[in-house]
Amino acid sequence: MSHRQITIAIDAMGGEGSPLKCLKGAEIFSNNHQGVMLQFFGDQDLIKQTIKNHKLNITNYKIVKCFDNVTDDDNASTILRSRKNSSISRGLTFIKDNPNSGFISAGNTAALMILSRLILGMIEGVNRPAICSTIPNEKSYSLMMDLGANVHVSADNLLQFALMGNAFFSIIDPKRNPKIGLINIGTENNKGLEFLQDAHDLISSTFLKNNFIGFIEPNKITHGYCDIILSDGYTGNIILKTAEGLSDFITSNLKNVFTKSLANKIAYKMIEKDLIVFKNQIDPAEYNGATFLGVNGISVKSHGNANPYAFSCAINKCYDFVLNDLNKKIIENFKNYK
Repeated sequence: MSHRQITIAIDAMGGEGSPLKCLKGAEIFSNNHQGVMLQFFGDQDLIKQTIKNHKLNITNYKIVKCFDNVTDDDNASTILRSRKNSSISRGLTFIKDNPNSGFISAGNTAALMILSRLILGMIEGVNRPAICSTIPNEKSYSLMMDLGANVHVSADNLLQFALMGNAFFSIIDPKRNPKIGLINIGTENNKGLEFLQDAHDLISSTFLKNNFIGFIEPNKITHGYCDIILSDGYTGNIILKTAEGLSDFITSNLKNVFTKSLANKIAYKMIEKDLIVFKNQIDPAEYNGATFLGVNGISVKSHGNANPYAFSCAINKCYDFVLNDLNKKIIENFKNYK
């Protein structure tokens, strides 16, 4: 498996500060993965000039010229009608034709979702893709899904999310037997909306029943009670953005406290190492890279405002999913369910 030539296709034009942000992130990744081919999709002349002007040391790369770009203002009809030669479309088409590859973009989330479904298609047995990512907790981290792909879901959709999440976890932490929880307003079986109660019963009837701990309330997410957290996309997106805002709030306030006086600055020096560990634990950059589970290919979404280091973390996730055959494991889980 490790001897395969893996290629990571990168939308060099997506997100704030591109292409420089994407190229600097690629440089960080490339320095640690020199055998991996990087293929940049976008404005060829601008990409070449940016690499030259900033003296970026990226090994083993190619550039594919694209004549169009998806913007944040593009709606679904514009994306489908007029963006066939965009960096996202070309990158996804490339990975469809090249199995040992994955695609990453920091661009328009809706466009990436629409085009991933259209170009890559869906894994058999999956009705809707789910956006998932890891979030920190007291013990280590949890996988949370859906983070915004589906505002409305059914009980069957949530079961599919559980099956995909279980396969995903076998890659990111193969030694852990993941516990699965379903976000609700209470832990009692009769609490919440009907589709949540139906999902509870459905998941409990599958081979995942020994992993399923039932309902979990949002205030318990960071306690590490479960490893895979399921929700509809509306709820999941609100939880994620609230957590990111809270992380920024904590980091900013700690900085203000420890720079307020000389005594506080001295106190900071005494516990600096522990504070750096804590900051890294809650830093969204460390967890950058949300995956579209369910599409028939590896499609990863980076935060649009990610810095180069955060973008490199997302590239690394994309690489790991290709290397470890994520979609094959998802397909195996669906076969076990049937």
